[in-house]
Amino acid sequence: MTRATVTKGSGNVFRDLGFSKEKSAELILKSSLLQALQETIKDRGWKQVEAAARLGIDQAEVSKFLAGQMAGFSIERLVNFLSLLGQDVEVTVRKAPRGRQLGTVRARTTRKLHKVAG
Repeated sequence: MTRATVTKGSGNVFRDLGFSKEKSAELILKSSLLQALQETIKDRGWKQVEAAARLGIDQAEVSKFLAGQMAGFSIERLVNFLSLLGQDVEVTVRKAPRGRQLGTVRARTTRKLHKVAG
């Protein structure tokens, strides 16, 4: 039996696939927004036609992003879709830690946000 060679990833799948730093940052954001959009539609139990009507687009476009196709959907457009569906989108900018010259791009989605009283 032949052993497979395993290479440890960088933590950024798009960089590991050969995309530039700039393009991989864009793709990380787009994929996170796309995932949040997919989850929102799924959680609401909507058919593609209903989602399309609420977003003001045709069903074919909904089919594309539900299948994970990012082409043709800008970050701005995905943010707008999420806003139309009553989702808040936050962007946080902070200084990189000491010892690191370049910043990183990270994205995360949360299903439930817990607000801290104070």
